Amino acid sequence: MQTSVDYNNGYTMQMQEQQNNDYTIQDDEWDRDLLLDPAWEKQQRKTFTAWCNSHLRKAGTGIENIEEDFRNGLKLMLLLEVISGERLPKPDRGKMRFHKIANVNKALDYITSKGVKLVSIGAEEIVDGNIKMTLGMIWTIILRFAIQDISVEETSAKEGLLLWCQRKTAPYRNVNVQNFHVNWKDGLALCALIHRHRPDLIDYAKLNKDDPLGNLNLAFDVAEKYLDIPKMLDAEDIINSPKPDERAIMTYVSCFYHAFAGAEQAETAANRICTILGVNQENESLMEEYEKLASQLLEWIRRMTPWLENKSPETTMAAMRGKLEDFRDYRRQHKPPKVQEKCQLEINFNTLQTKLRISNRPAFMPSEGRMVSDITSAWTGLEQAEKGYEEWLLSEIRRLERLNHLAEKFQMKATSHQGWSVGESSVLSQKDYESCSLTEVRALLRKHEAFESDLAAHQDRVEQIAAIAQELNELDYHAASSINERCQGICDQWDQLGTLTQKRRENLERTEKLLETIDQLFLEFSKRSAPFNNWMEGAMEDLQDMFIVHTVDEIQSLISAHDQFKATLPEADCERQAILSIYTEVQKIAQSYGISPNLTNPYSDITPTEIGLKWDKVKKLVPQRNSILQEELARQHTNERLRRQFAAQANIIGPWIQTRMEEIGRSSVDIGGSLEDQMSQLKQFEQVIINYKSNIDKLEGDHQHIQESLVFDNKHTNYTMEHIRVGWEQLLTTIARTINEIETQILTRDAKGISQQQMNEFRQSFTHFDRKKKGGMETDDFRACLISMGYDLGESEFARIMSLVDPNGSNKVTFQTFVDFMTRETSDSDTSEQVLASFKILAADKPFILLEELRRELPPEQAEYCISRMPLYNGPDGVPGALDYTAFSTALYGESDL
Repeated sequence: MQTSVDYNNGYTMQMQEQQNNDYTIQDDEWDRDLLLDPAWEKQQRKTFTAWCNSHLRKAGTGIENIEEDFRNGLKLMLLLEVISGERLPKPDRGKMRFHKIANVNKALDYITSKGVKLVSIGAEEIVDGNIKMTLGMIWTIILRFAIQDISVEETSAKEGLLLWCQRKTAPYRNVNVQNFHVNWKDGLALCALIHRHRPDLIDYAKLNKDDPLGNLNLAFDVAEKYLDIPKMLDAEDIINSPKPDERAIMTYVSCFYHAFAGAEQAETAANRICTILGVNQENESLMEEYEKLASQLLEWIRRMTPWLENKSPETTMAAMRGKLEDFRDYRRQHKPPKVQEKCQLEINFNTLQTKLRISNRPAFMPSEGRMVSDITSAWTGLEQAEKGYEEWLLSEIRRLERLNHLAEKFQMKATSHQGWSVGESSVLSQKDYESCSLTEVRALLRKHEAFESDLAAHQDRVEQIAAIAQELNELDYHAASSINERCQGICDQWDQLGTLTQKRRENLERTEKLLETIDQLFLEFSKRSAPFNNWMEGAMEDLQDMFIVHTVDEIQSLISAHDQFKATLPEADCERQAILSIYTEVQKIAQSYGISPNLTNPYSDITPTEIGLKWDKVKKLVPQRNSILQEELARQHTNERLRRQFAAQANIIGPWIQTRMEEIGRSSVDIGGSLEDQMSQLKQFEQVIINYKSNIDKLEGDHQHIQESLVFDNKHTNYTMEHIRVGWEQLLTTIARTINEIETQILTRDAKGISQQQMNEFRQSFTHFDRKKKGGMETDDFRACLISMGYDLGESEFARIMSLVDPNGSNKVTFQTFVDFMTRETSDSDTSEQVLASFKILAADKPFILLEELRRELPPEQAEYCISRMPLYNGPDGVPGALDYTAFSTALYGESDL
């Protein structure tokens, strides 16, 4: 920067900078008429003299006559040394004119070395005591060393000083600072400056605009007494001048700026600290909210998981169905809100981490056990327990259904068998053959043979009863003990019957040798009637047998078997008639030999009447069985319709969910349009998804009907309700996370001042180098991306960058970490050094700060926040109650363990 001063036409100075800033050009044309005004010269002489003395007194000297006391150049050189803090060349000590000119030239050379170009002024004019040239030179010094370096909001010099005055006096009534002349005549502007910084020195509310003399003298006296600013102006001169001298006013006002510079610096430091602490308090609030929500969600998972892991079986179907209904309530009512809470918790965590990165704070580490990974792990465990619990419930219901069926079947067969075996032991134990004739013995033997045939036929029944009892034991039937007791009784009785049968046969065969005749017709009747009777009993059992099926094919198979049975009835009827004809023949023979027509069959207890009754019962059971099978067929057709109805919806909903997932995936890498446009599109996707929820609810209703009908498989679709639920939850989570990613990008963009174009460029670069399209650049792809953006990468530099974008060593750079890195590279953010410097200002350069200083400089809330967190200062130069702001500042950015 270079400044030129040109004294022409008696006393005219112009200063020009390379930036074309002119600090001395007058505001109005009529100002030229005042250039030679004695009052104007008087104001400058008094002001500049006082200004020079305010600095010279630091060297123990001063001046009385400005044009005389600088003529030898000695005090001029001393003045420059005091205000610059630099040493000038050694002055000449002679009193001759050339000695004085040499000293003044040394001073002027120094001024020129500071970028000020003096035009039409030389040492001779100063040595000769030219008042106008002397005042112009002093103004040049004031302008260069007291005003030129003033900077407020990127303005400097006169404009910066004026803007500072405007900002400080803006709240005060009757003050409107627009220049450095007439706006200062009533003294209110000077009083406002003092009151703004030291309200204890002036009661501004009592000032009167109509008392300019009193206002000016009050400001001058207070400034001199309390602010160490000498009185540089006369109140009467200012009031009586149509336009007070601008340079004199600027010189005096600049002293206020420098006097209050420390306060300004403290105010700026306090504002910076308040801003940073505000960010910290907001982040801490978000952390506390996360901890609270995470604790609640984990507590709910901890309460639900044992319930889902409790697989204590019930003994009744009703109790198990009650458990299934409780599980459905959990899936429909209790879990969906928790799915939303989990998703929202992840979104809040990501948003918090983004805010921490933006504010250059360390990443948030939740307390032990409350990490997002802990919640995800606990949630995964919950869903695994949930899946296992549902599978167990359905398996248990099937098991109980099977058990109930087997138990009823066991009881029916056991009752039938025990009904057949009643009294058989006593019959087999009789010795009736001892008093019988040979014919009667033979009849007894044949009867016994028929019994043995019947006994053999019942062998399968006993084995079936034992097999059913064994299966009930294996399936852990709750009344297995009573089943086992009854089964054991049947088996013991069966063994006893076998023993008695064998013994009776031996006795009969031994007696048979003594007997020779047997009625062959009775024997034949017995032999044919016993199997037929057994066949009828078996047929009645089969026709009354219980069954369980799950498909149309299974029930049709039973119907087919029933039809085949019906086809055998004519043949069985022929056998029945043949057996009855034998008995008729027996009657004829008996009559022919004079035997009573009511002669009973000695070989069998089966009578034609009994055969007829059983045959009638078989014919009655056939249509009843047919009706039962048809009813079951209708039920299976209904189940099949439920399967098809569920499959029709599932085959639509499943692909729909997959399509929406793909659309969201495409939108997440689409760089077209602004982030707001992408957000709008995702919100539309979200609304479409929300509106689709009714289809999921309807499918849940159909699924409930299917389960209530105990339908457990569906060949018409590959989608189960579990698949649909998982897909739906993933869709909700994906759209919410994608929206959160865009919100995070908007937050990052706005907080870092990133333009939409920059954000699009980041997205284009990321998408191009995300070669596998998996949402993350691999290490080599990221290196290529940086090189394409102009980075000169060495191994150490690239390792440094990777430690920032991939601290966990996953060899994958996500879009969010890429944007964070780029914004850190292209923007500034507050640092611990800045906070430390601000506290140092408030502490007046002490290594510690006191409670009263914090409470004086900061708002109450911010002050108490610092006091509650700052550790005590332990340095040797500390005082009681001193606080360590250095440790506090570094802790804000994660640079200490505080």
